Order: sequence, then structure tokens, then C-alpha cells
Amino acid sequence: MYTYNYPHPAVTADCLVFARSDEGMKLLLIQRKNEPCKGKWAFPGGFMNIDETTVDAARRELKEETGLMVGELIRVGVFDAVHRDPRERIITVAYYTILDKPAEVSGLDDAAQAKWFLLTELPDLAFDHREILQEAEGVMGDR
Repeated sequence: MYTYNYPHPAVTADCLVFARSDEGMKLLLIQRKNEPCKGKWAFPGGFMNIDETTVDAARRELKEETGLMVGELIRVGVFDAVHRDPRERIITVAYYTILDKPAEVSGLDDAAQAKWFLLTELPDLAFDHREILQEAEGVMGDR
């Protein structure tokens, strides 16, 4: 058991999965089944386990919430705004990948549903995910 005399943050990992389609670029989102932001759309992601890296957490959460397994994940950045999550002090590391086409997905675990959205037709996003998406688009533009 760990005991600390000071508060410390939790770490999460988010996964932005893009896919090319005839209609344009799509993004995979999950609808949150639980609070906070219940019913809102978000990137697949969640809390890192003590025995894994953030990239391993991103892969695991993606599979747990959508059934999708991916290869290479590229780091978008670290997001650490103090009040980005109402539950507690949370720092997230976001990753992205681009698929040749949308894969079949379904909402699993704590995702009510999983769905592909055209980048031009995204719903309102939970937390600071709009900011993370903008950062990802900038990183992808550099590649």
C-alpha cells in the first residue's frame, strides 16, 4: 500500500483513431455510459494501470471500449489543465493512428456505443477532447 502526505494526479490515456473513407476522414468516438459527461461523445480511453505504459493503456482501453485493436500509435501530447476532469486531478497522454478504412466497432465496457463520425460532422465532445483533436490535427499535418 502506498501512502503519501501530498495529493498526486491520476494518469489516463486517450486514443484518437482516424480512418479514411470515400466521404472524407472519419474519427472513432465512444458515447460515455457513466458520469462525468454521461451520454457525451469522447475518445476511447481511460485510466492507466500501475503496471503499464500510457501507450499500453491507450491500446487496452481502445480494445475494451470498442473491440478494435491497432498497430502503431503516435503521441499527440500531454494534456494537464488543472480542471480538465471534474473527478480529480487527471493528466492524459493522447495518441493517434490512421486506418485505411473504418473498421467494425461496438460499444463495450463503459462505452454505451462506438461510432465513426466524419470530421466535418462531429458531435459535442466531452472534457477537453476538442482541444486534443485540434492538437492531433496539427501533429498529423506535420507528418
